[in-house]
Amino acid sequence: MMPAVLRPNLIDHFYAGGAKIAALRGIATTSSRQPEEWIASTVARAGESRIGLATTVKGDVLRDLVTADPKTWLGSPEATPDTGLLVKLLDAGQRLPVHAHPDRSFARQHLDCAHGKTEAWLVLDATGDGAVYLGWKDPVDPADLAAARDAQDSEWMLPRLHRVAVRRGDGILVPAGTPHAIGEGTFVAEVQEPTDFSIVLEWSLTTSTREDSHLGLGFEVAMLAVDTAQMSAQRLSSLIVHTDLEGFHDTVLPLLPSESDAFFRLDLVCGGIRETVGAGFAAVVVLSGRGRLLGDGAIDVSAGDVLAVPAGFGEWRADGNVRALAARPAGQGMPHV
Repeated sequence: MMPAVLRPNLIDHFYAGGAKIAALRGIATTSSRQPEEWIASTVARAGESRIGLATTVKGDVLRDLVTADPKTWLGSPEATPDTGLLVKLLDAGQRLPVHAHPDRSFARQHLDCAHGKTEAWLVLDATGDGAVYLGWKDPVDPADLAAARDAQDSEWMLPRLHRVAVRRGDGILVPAGTPHAIGEGTFVAEVQEPTDFSIVLEWSLTTSTREDSHLGLGFEVAMLAVDTAQMSAQRLSSLIVHTDLEGFHDTVLPLLPSESDAFFRLDLVCGGIRETVGAGFAAVVVLSGRGRLLGDGAIDVSAGDVLAVPAGFGEWRADGNVRALAARPAGQGMPHV
């Protein structure tokens, strides 16, 4: 089966942004608050039935295609639309609020879902603030955090997080539970578990409200998912790697810390190399160039294209002067020479 080229899938959200997505994809936004595009998504936004679901240029809903033929799409005979993966382009036109996501254990216990929301960012551009905020510098008292949350005290929360200046090519893993924020002007490709679970501690920066911010569980329960322990400098360093996205690489190059492999992979695939991406579901974003993806067949691609690649496409590689991101769920699509 051939990869499916996907339609633009911009999401209206509670924060500003979207211009950098439009520039990469060669599309237009329709408001100043379309800061995310959901790539190859088979899940909808929290509380919605359709918003967020990816569609092909032919008009098919990707979730329906995967459900109808899981063997071809996922390499699995089970009738499920669960790809184990969600990819986003995220353009922070303002600083995002301090927030955190639940882990798998919390999600199973309280949200009836097998997936939490560990995520990772690949920085594509950084202007303005040019930073992300990740993990507490020192332990915080849960009662003090709750008080700051209720008072919407940004001046208490943000300085207590590590501020990390970022540049294009930085890959950063964000373990579930870790409080974090993204600075204004930071544009990332985000790879994550396929959920829309966020516990928002600083909603007053956005158009969201307190009642939108605790997953419908109430903060007494939701805050159990938020880590209040210190993130050491050594631990922070282990979550960050850097890759030159402009250079030519003759291998399929991992872009995230190896710890992320338990959840997902994100690799840079350059055209003209012999190494192939192993068969399995993948979400692909073409960063630059023009060429083809070659597997069990060939499909033309160019800068700004996004595709869902089925397991049935087999092992594949890029041809031409293409540079593409390939995101895959854990355990699928390992490179081969």
